[in-house]
Amino acid sequence: MNQIRSILEEIGGTVQLLLRAMSYIGTLPRQFGRFIEQCYLIGYTTLPIVGILSFFIGSVLALQAGYSMQNFGVMQFIGSLVGLSMARELGPVMVSILVTGRVGSAITAELASMKVYQEVDALNTMNIPPERMLVMPRLAAALVMMPVLTIIANIVGWFGGAVVSRYTSFIALNPREYYSSLCRYTHFKDVADGMIKAEIFGFVVVLVCCNIGLNTKGGPREIGASVTRAVVVSLILILVLDYFVTKVLL
Repeated sequence: MNQIRSILEEIGGTVQLLLRAMSYIGTLPRQFGRFIEQCYLIGYTTLPIVGILSFFIGSVLALQAGYSMQNFGVMQFIGSLVGLSMARELGPVMVSILVTGRVGSAITAELASMKVYQEVDALNTMNIPPERMLVMPRLAAALVMMPVLTIIANIVGWFGGAVVSRYTSFIALNPREYYSSLCRYTHFKDVADGMIKAEIFGFVVVLVCCNIGLNTKGGPREIGASVTRAVVVSLILILVLDYFVTKVLL
């Protein structure tokens, strides 16, 4: 019962934090500098690892698809397989996991440090709501940058699949045939569904990390514990939401 109560309290605290942060959405234009800074941290600093991992995921996907399809004479459908897989599932899920490890952990560590060293209490003393300054710009930046990262991940993954399909001896698929199949079976709705999923995942990850960071108690040792808990909870939520959004909403 104590564990169930703790989980419900965590959910309730996260919802309350979201409501308090959304009440300050009108102040976002006055925090344009913080918003741009968070866009840089969430988007630009995560872009290199997203590009590298997307390229190799698309490459491995095309390689394994070609190995499986070579006995059936359907090599021309590798483009459609890579295109749909990256757009609907691998792109948004992979980007969300990378944002959790690269950005979510940093957000939790920063806010937990501010809480432990009483900087958050100082903001409250000066009548500056932490939700306005520390949470709202991060949530807005996540909503803006997650679709951008997902589109880049899709494009790089498609390109990686095309490179492997062209230069692997037992596939040797012409890039024109690869992209023709990709464009024929991958529609805008598939890409849009993936972007919606990335928006939801990124928003939830940033919200959960902010909530755990702002509720850290104790000494410096608790900062590391909060970071670990935030990453684990975020990864579990991504997997649960992926199933829920795919089956129920999309």
